[in-house]
Amino acid sequence: MTRTHPPRILQRLGAILLSATLAGGAIASERPLPLVPMPASVEQSQGEFVLDARTPLLAGNEAERNVARQFAVFLEKGRGIAPKVVARSRRGGIRFHLDPARGGDPESYSLEVTPAGATVTAADTAGLFHGAMTLLQLATLDEADPIRLPAVRIEDAPRFAWRGFMLDPARHFWTVDQVKQVIDAMALHKLNTLHWHLTDDQGWRGEIKRHPRLVEAGSCRVPAGDGAIDPASGEPRPYCGHYTQDQVREVVAYAAQRHITVVPEFDVPGHATAAIAAYPELGSIDTPLQPTSEWGVFPNLFNNEEATLAFLEDVIAELVPLFPGRYFHIGGDEAVKDQWQASPRVQARMRELGVADETAMQAHIVHRLAGFLERHGKRAIGWDEILDGELPADAVVMSWRGTEGGLKAARMGHDVVMAPVSALYLDYLQTSSPHEPPGRPATITLQQVYGFEPVPEGLEPERQHHILGVQANLWTEHTRSFERLQHHMFPRLAALAEVAWSPQGKRDLESFLQRLPVQLQRYRRWNIGYATTPFQVDVELQEEGDEAIRVALSNPLDYEVRYTTDGSAPAADSPRYEAPLELPLPATLQAAAFFDGHPLAPARSWSWDAESLLVRSDEQLDACRGRDALRLRLEDDGPADGERAIFDTDIFYPCWQWTAARMDGVAALKVRAGRIPYYFQLAHDEPHRRFEPARSAHGELDIRAGGCDGRRIASVPLPAAPGADGFVELEAPLVRAIRGRQDLCLRFTGDTRPQMWVIDQVTLEKR
Repeated sequence: MTRTHPPRILQRLGAILLSATLAGGAIASERPLPLVPMPASVEQSQGEFVLDARTPLLAGNEAERNVARQFAVFLEKGRGIAPKVVARSRRGGIRFHLDPARGGDPESYSLEVTPAGATVTAADTAGLFHGAMTLLQLATLDEADPIRLPAVRIEDAPRFAWRGFMLDPARHFWTVDQVKQVIDAMALHKLNTLHWHLTDDQGWRGEIKRHPRLVEAGSCRVPAGDGAIDPASGEPRPYCGHYTQDQVREVVAYAAQRHITVVPEFDVPGHATAAIAAYPELGSIDTPLQPTSEWGVFPNLFNNEEATLAFLEDVIAELVPLFPGRYFHIGGDEAVKDQWQASPRVQARMRELGVADETAMQAHIVHRLAGFLERHGKRAIGWDEILDGELPADAVVMSWRGTEGGLKAARMGHDVVMAPVSALYLDYLQTSSPHEPPGRPATITLQQVYGFEPVPEGLEPERQHHILGVQANLWTEHTRSFERLQHHMFPRLAALAEVAWSPQGKRDLESFLQRLPVQLQRYRRWNIGYATTPFQVDVELQEEGDEAIRVALSNPLDYEVRYTTDGSAPAADSPRYEAPLELPLPATLQAAAFFDGHPLAPARSWSWDAESLLVRSDEQLDACRGRDALRLRLEDDGPADGERAIFDTDIFYPCWQWTAARMDGVAALKVRAGRIPYYFQLAHDEPHRRFEPARSAHGELDIRAGGCDGRRIASVPLPAAPGADGFVELEAPLVRAIRGRQDLCLRFTGDTRPQMWVIDQVTLEKR
């Protein structure tokens, strides 16, 4: 799937937007200044300051000069000019000033722009840097040359101390340069915590010199299916990657220069497959393990023996000096206890320790590691499962299964970082567009991220200080490229930034959406590959007939939609969409979302005729109703390199529904089906995985009318394997004629794991 970039006309969008905000050097009051996140206090006034390559950047001491140089580097990247840093100048310039007497939050700052110059003031270099980033945003409001900074006074400080983003290199590995790009983008959004998920079942990513096999054996895996084979040699091609300790130091130092703390995660006792594959004696079973390209919840846990706990402490002892921040994440999530329950060694050790049950055993390990960290000057943080047992007194809870764990922890007197799966998991799809890349089930929109409130309703005022802040997480099982990573991150990370930084009373979705188009312009300047899907137009086919159709258009962010039906590209004077459109067949439609008269993303186009209305892709089919669905957007396993087919499928029930199919005159269904690896570990969710019994050697494709409980109207046996291209065309004649509209249920029978059949396209064939 290739994501197209915005047309060149969008490069001028900022200038046009600013012309609606600035008029004759005066600030129009009806539209907010396009800053993200919105500062605590903004007072706009008359006039402007011209910034060009000759403008001096005034800085007295080395700390001020460092921030001034960083501002110059970002400005050169975004606007192509690099003003010089000087100690003094007779010419008006931009002053970066540290004033320890200012006091207050070390991340706070003030910024004043007048026609004579600009001044950024802070008590601490962190605040001075954040002020420089706001100044940078003022310098990237438009495309004008020279740059004109509007006169303004800003007083600003963050709402929360923890403003985080979690990056997962364990599932898919990100190079040092890519991690640095993420850090730069975080800095531009005033985020200050990078949670680095360095270990998991699929890979161990950090060098541990005392235990070298962690990266020798634990940092490589063989991908699933065709992706595992080198197309040139035909030999297995492992997927590998790890960071040396020198590279870790490089990343940590790079982040620190941008006032971002890197918090490492070493996940225990679960998500341990890669480590146990390297050192089998750490495990709870005797079966040899290896890192795998399967996703989900694995049963493999570290055992509870003294030698294993000493090993875990060895690892932490090597990691601690690499990360000077206060916090160290020890995981604790999704530790399925089946292996512990079945292991005589583990049970004997529990009796020796006087531990009542497996939950208490995990709590014992958490206490031990938290104490070890405390002796090394660190504070343990873990996922909210650590609340299931007795919690160490100083432990911090990262609440991911909702906000309930965070609420409970805060009331117990523990500090909390809110990172709920329901609002802040950025690997979830952000729109219903078929152009979204592979991702996890359900949808988390930009509006959901922006609307999340980190302080739970009902939390007592005297406990609210325990909410340290908020974090978005991006797990990378389905994120095979850096382009996809950025697609998932942006623009939702901008929404998170405003939740984390801006005062609660300053948050306003309408204001944010007015400011967002200029932020997109900045992304293009800074080479940030944001998702265009939220700025495109989606179509819904509401009614279809022999002569005409009715379609509804929408933009996921509710920007204005304009359309054409004559084959031309939509423009500012094209009809504005107000209500569903009645279109005679054959029909052609183009539509785009607009702001201030200019498109926010490339127009989408659709064509319909009698033949196309007989076809549905997997994205257009529904999940079968009345079942527990876990619908994913999954990628094919091949080719080894390049673009791959993408399928929407329910991994718990291999079933699709064509709602209200027009069956008059239909004699058969033609189904293009593919087969991809079933690479999921379901643990205790396994009972939710259902399938109908197969009636032949390889199962069938069954088709029912009236939903999945209706009568079977067609069935075709499945082959042993698809064709060389991974697909097969299945012809399924109807056993009897069907009239009118019917909900067609298409499902594969049999448990075909370790493979699964998926539908690519369905065609109704007329007599």
